[in-house]
Amino acid sequence: MLILVRGCPARRRHLTSLQRSSRCLPLSAAAGEPIDAPDFASVSRLIAEGRWDDPRLAAIFSSALPSVIVCRVLRELRGDPKLAFRFFIWAGKQSGFRHTVESRCVAAHVLFRGRWYSEAQQVLRDLVLSTRALPGSETIVDVLRATASASGNPTYGVFDALFGVLTDLGLLEEATDCFYRLRTFRVLPKLRSCNNLLQRLVRTGRGELSKKFFDDIISSSMTLTVFTFNIMIDFFCKEGDMHAAKALFQKMKEMGCLPDVVTYNSLIDGHGKCGELEEAELLLREMRDYDCEPDVITYNALINCFSKFGKLQKAFRFFSEMKKKNIMPNVVTFSTFIDAFCKEGMMQEALKFFVDMRVRGIRPNEFTYTSLIDGNCKAGNLKEARLLVDEMISEAVELNIVTYTALVDGLCKEGKVVEAEEVFRAMVSAGVVPNQLMYTALVHGYFMHKNKERAINLLTEMREKGTKLDISLYGTIIWGLCNDGKIDEAKILLSEVDNSGLKLNHVIYTTIMNACFKVGKASEALDVLHKMHDSGILPSVVTYCTLVDGLCKEGSVNEARYHFERMRLSGLRPNILAYTALIDGLCKSDFLEEATKLFEEMVGEGITPDKIAYTSLMDGYLKKGNFQKAFILKQKMLESGLELDLHAYTSLIWGFCNSGQMDEARSMLAEMINNNILPDKAVYNCLINKYHKLGNMEEVLGLQNDMIKKGLAPITVGGSVSMDEN
Repeated sequence: MLILVRGCPARRRHLTSLQRSSRCLPLSAAAGEPIDAPDFASVSRLIAEGRWDDPRLAAIFSSALPSVIVCRVLRELRGDPKLAFRFFIWAGKQSGFRHTVESRCVAAHVLFRGRWYSEAQQVLRDLVLSTRALPGSETIVDVLRATASASGNPTYGVFDALFGVLTDLGLLEEATDCFYRLRTFRVLPKLRSCNNLLQRLVRTGRGELSKKFFDDIISSSMTLTVFTFNIMIDFFCKEGDMHAAKALFQKMKEMGCLPDVVTYNSLIDGHGKCGELEEAELLLREMRDYDCEPDVITYNALINCFSKFGKLQKAFRFFSEMKKKNIMPNVVTFSTFIDAFCKEGMMQEALKFFVDMRVRGIRPNEFTYTSLIDGNCKAGNLKEARLLVDEMISEAVELNIVTYTALVDGLCKEGKVVEAEEVFRAMVSAGVVPNQLMYTALVHGYFMHKNKERAINLLTEMREKGTKLDISLYGTIIWGLCNDGKIDEAKILLSEVDNSGLKLNHVIYTTIMNACFKVGKASEALDVLHKMHDSGILPSVVTYCTLVDGLCKEGSVNEARYHFERMRLSGLRPNILAYTALIDGLCKSDFLEEATKLFEEMVGEGITPDKIAYTSLMDGYLKKGNFQKAFILKQKMLESGLELDLHAYTSLIWGFCNSGQMDEARSMLAEMINNNILPDKAVYNCLINKYHKLGNMEEVLGLQNDMIKKGLAPITVGGSVSMDEN
């Protein structure tokens, strides 16, 4: 690393020896130089005349200390910076000679004093780069300071130039060290140079160093400009630290620095992205109060945040306001609206804006096209999405990873996995590196369409390429294996994730638990729950829903009750799925009174019952022969806007058949057919069995014929044909 604060002892001793050379060597009477030192006036004339081949110039480099002489010649030529620079370049090309830190510093002083700023910066740049290769070099700042006074009327701007060179070379830590070293002898870089370093620190993600450097600028009593404050306010806003941004905004005003449109734009964008929409509007009003006119960036920020948080109507008001103020919308304005429409599924509106921007002569960019491609893919308009991709290519708009991912995801969801892989391979051929989202979309597509082998092959391909899997991709693979019934493989992968250092989440654990319940392995599901607790991961509402539903279906209603209560005790609010699962389980286990209380509690909590909740309770009442309460529930269900489904009608028909009310049962069958709900084998089985027991063979045969007409195969019962079981 370049040493700016402290030099090595060996180099310091060498510098000291140079400073003492006048006492150690025989001196000439005139100048106190080494006895072999040239006549500097003669040397200057030779250089001025361009007599570079003269032996007297060559003799400089055969002397005992050529670098000392070169430094003296440079000082002699300080009145002619052009000539000094030519000599400096020429000296550096001489065989066996290499410029020292001292000679370069002297040259920088001479050039800067003569206002040859560009050449001075070039010398400093070469000095910094050469010194980085010599880790034991003397501190540049100290040598630059030591050589300043001997170079004649030194200007402190050379120190600012060094600071700027370090910043421009990307040596940001070294630049901050330079700042602190300069501050020790009360020389500070210009504020413009400090702003440049501050901005680079922010852009390169050195957040803590940025904050420290900013604080040190303030403590150095430099008069800050709005540009300095804007850098840090924008940094805090992008970090989402709006408290720090607001505090700094207030501080700048207290220090007498008025905010400008850039300040307000950063704050409006920051508050907007955090969902603080009222704060963003207040800032807009404050802008106007301070006669700071909003620009297109202001309105784009407002339109973006209000659109993102579902306030499209308000976003349109800002759009209208722009037009009234003659502020021309740009590609960002239109793209923001197009993206918002696409996310809301409003593809016609998105297309209108797309056409409108082109009519205005605004060229869509990759973000515009990607939003439309993604929106069309999600809407199932793959043909339109492909046309947009072709248009992007013809318009020379580069497809990025987001565009490719949207297309691959859309193709996978439409079952066109082979085409999705073709797009994937074309993307790789185009030099675009696939990301985790791309792989996740493909893996999900393969599992969705029962191609486990290809999904696993893709996983192997990723590992061979050294691509690290993230938790989302692991979760997708585990989900796919569970859906395919490969629970043991999913558990092996679960252990792999655990050992990889990635943190498992409740979604992955819940997926495996659900799979265990589906194959009747309730004890294994509970083992996964215990492991989840041991890992310090708290179950979510979805986890508890899975537990309650799985345990109820397995017949363990008491344990389901326990986990339902535990969910409430943990501060989670049961949702419709949790209530419905337990109500259904209680009804099937003959706890009808408790199920009724739970149903009423659910309604009291403001949760609207769904079809399953109504049907489960209705089925329970019918099994108890309580037709009155069953029909009250049926009426409430219809009044709430829910239509009876196959399961509800099946329960009602079974109840009537079980009580011998066959006219009512046939009436209910007619009602369901009239409502376009087709009876299945279970419904016909119920009616045929009852009519068979009653000896009504005419009805049995009539129902048999109905089944045949509907493509349902009847089963022989006694001497007739009916259904035994669904």
